[in-house]
Amino acid sequence: MTKIALITGANKGIGFEIARLLAEQGCTAIVGARDEERGRAAAERLGQPYTQVDVTDEQSVSGAAKWIDDTYGRLDILVNNAGITGDPAGFPPSAATAAHLRAVYETNVFGVVTVTNAMLPLLRRSPAGRIVNMSSELGSLAMALEPDSPFREFNAVTYNSSKTALNMVTLCYAKELEGTPIKVNAANPGYCATDLNQHQGFRTAAQGAAVAVRLAMLDADGPTGAYLEDAGVVRW
Repeated sequence: MTKIALITGANKGIGFEIARLLAEQGCTAIVGARDEERGRAAAERLGQPYTQVDVTDEQSVSGAAKWIDDTYGRLDILVNNAGITGDPAGFPPSAATAAHLRAVYETNVFGVVTVTNAMLPLLRRSPAGRIVNMSSELGSLAMALEPDSPFREFNAVTYNSSKTALNMVTLCYAKELEGTPIKVNAANPGYCATDLNQHQGFRTAAQGAAVAVRLAMLDADGPTGAYLEDAGVVRW
């Protein structure tokens, strides 16, 4: 049975590569994107379906869920990939406002909850539902506290705290869904060269996508409620 996957923010970068790699493994990889023109273009490149989904718009998310229901009747994989930074270089916490945080949280945290809740009825119909939330090592409290951490100087209160919040969101869903076939995990793609960081990363988008694909394709013995990267477990 072909697995049906939805990847948000899949018109470019890591999301596009996740869709590409899932398609290579025989999945139907639905390209979810806010911008219809870019989303359809990406889907055409991959030979995969497209659905319009703006994770900050409940009506858009509901429409995507209805389309998936009408078209496939279930969802096997949800990758919550859409995300924004909101922090220009050198932006200190003392310069942040509540409006700055709200803007980032709307996509990185609230959007994940909105999409996950809308897709859960479809995921419950899957024999082995998988939810993958794209996090970051910048969300790790343990790493942020290390004096010699390479990420210590990147003190972006909006982005970093949104990924920490996303990690807790991941754990909350994992606990709720214990005892079901659905597994929920957070993936750290590493510092990848994408539009998110003006292509300053040292890893490729394809390299960053690999851990998400591995978690999306977990077998029944795989973990749930984990925070993982290529090398293994990331410290919370």
